[in-house]
Order: sequence, then C-alpha cells, then structure tokens
Amino acid sequence: MPLCFRRPRCPSARLRAIVPKATQTGWRSKITVRAVVQRVSEASVSVEGCTVAEIGRGLLVLLGVAEDDVDGDAHYLAGKVAGLRVFDDSEGKLNLSVTDCGGSVLLVSQFTLYGDCRKGRRPSFTRAAPPEAAERLYEAVADRLRGMGIPVQTGRFRAGMSVALINDGPVTLLLDSRNAF
Repeated sequence: MPLCFRRPRCPSARLRAIVPKATQTGWRSKITVRAVVQRVSEASVSVEGCTVAEIGRGLLVLLGVAEDDVDGDAHYLAGKVAGLRVFDDSEGKLNLSVTDCGGSVLLVSQFTLYGDCRKGRRPSFTRAAPPEAAERLYEAVADRLRGMGIPVQTGRFRAGMSVALINDGPVTLLLDSRNAF
C-alpha cells in the first residue's frame, strides 16, 4: 500500500507523509477564528428591547475574530459551519447539515471568545481583532454562508445585544480553526 493510505502510529508522521513540508506552515497554521455553535429550535437577538434578528431551526454561531485573522479564516469557518452534520436524520443519527435540513444561521459577533483569563481575574482581550477588521471578517463569514444558500441573520456589530435561544439537544460545539479544541 502507498504510504498515504497506511495508518501511521503518529498523526504528525501522517501529516508529514501527505502534506509537503512547504505547505505545513501555510496560511492555515495561522487561522484562529473561534466559534461557539449551538443547534437551536429558535434563536433571536435584541438590541435595546427591539428584535433585530431571529431564526427558527438552525444554528446560533457566536463568532470571535483574532487580531491576525485573514479572509481565508472567514472562508474556512463558514465552510466548517455549513458542513457540520449536527441534525438528526430519519434514523436519529447526527448526519444532516444545516443546508440538508433547510435550517438557518444566526451569526453573532462575540469578541469575548478571545478573553484571556490565565492571569488575574479580569479577562484580557488583546488577542481580539480591532473592531474594523473584526467587522469585515464577520461580514465575510455571513456573506460566504449566504453564498452557500444558507439563510443568515446577524446581530448588530458592536452593540449591546440580548441573545435568546432554545438549545436543541442540547448540541453545543466549539470550533477553533487551529484545532485547539
């Protein structure tokens, strides 16, 4: 059997066998977009008591953008969210994506996903992207999901938002494009 089809003992050995060394340090190694994805029966966002977005069955995505994120990060995360198979099929198995089940996405900016609590009691947000860069990538994720045919609602960027949801399952997943978790 060729080397790429054998199961190596060490995952890094498999990576070295399949991926040329030059691409192992490419743009994907710097991706740091984080998201909390929740399967919901319904979800909504309100600003100052007025509902600005709401969905029925679908995914609530809390999105954090880091200071060194680029357009490739937005595309990667959008593809990951669109393809997550977290909805039940006819046999009750998690085999369907949000597109397969005709669901929607509610995308909410969440810079606090980059809160660093390792020192002291007050989180540091120095790794979070500046507002202008974060908003551009947040909108890029929304546009990419819409381009895949997924209905997308968004919260209001940089606003104090109240998020209401009914978590279905509950199913909650953490996405970090560096695969930290």
